[in-house]
Amino acid sequence: MTMNEMNPKVDFYFNKAQKWQEEIEKMRAMALGCGLNEELKWGCPCYTFQKNNIVLIHTFKEYCAFLFFKGALLDDPHGIMVQQTENVQSARQTRFTDISEIVEQEPILKAYIYEAIEVDKAGLEVNFKKTEEFTVPEEFQYKLDRIPALKTAFEALTPGRQKGYLLHFSQAKQSKTREARVEKYIPQILNGKGLDD
Repeated sequence: MTMNEMNPKVDFYFNKAQKWQEEIEKMRAMALGCGLNEELKWGCPCYTFQKNNIVLIHTFKEYCAFLFFKGALLDDPHGIMVQQTENVQSARQTRFTDISEIVEQEPILKAYIYEAIEVDKAGLEVNFKKTEEFTVPEEFQYKLDRIPALKTAFEALTPGRQKGYLLHFSQAKQSKTREARVEKYIPQILNGKGLDD
C-alpha cells in the first residue's frame, strides 16, 4: 500500500503533544504508510479503511497507544495487546513508553494493522455480551423490584444505555456508593436518558 496523506484537521493533535511527540509522529507515519485514511474522531487521530475505524492514536500520562477497534479479533502471537479494562469487549491497545519500543515493534505493528484491515474487509464482528449477561447490582435490583415505573423505563432504554448504567453502578466497591449512584440516576432513567445524555 502507498503512504496516504496527512489530514490538516488532525495536525493540531500532533502539534500540541508535549510528552509523546516523537512516539505519536512515528505511529502516525506507520498508520498512513499502511494505506489508512486519517480522520479526527473523539479528539484523536483515527485511521480508517473505507470509512471504517481500524486504529486510533491516543496518549495518556503513563504511555501512548495504538487502539485497535476490533483488537479482540486479531491474533496476538507477540502478546502486545492489552485489554484496557475487563469491561472493554472489542478494542485492544498496544502501549508504548519510548520511541525505541515502537521502532523495534514496527514490523509487528504493521502486520497487526494489515490484519485489522483484513478483519474489516471480511466483515467480522465482535460478539458482544448481551445486556442480560451483565450483573445487576442488588442495590439497583431492589429499586427495580419496588418501583415498576423504573423497571419499565430501564427496560425501554437501548441495550447500550442499560449496559452503561449497570457498569457504572457495579464499579462502585461499597454498597453505600452503589446506592448513591442508583438514587442519583433514577430521574434520568425515568426520563429515558442514558448515563451521559
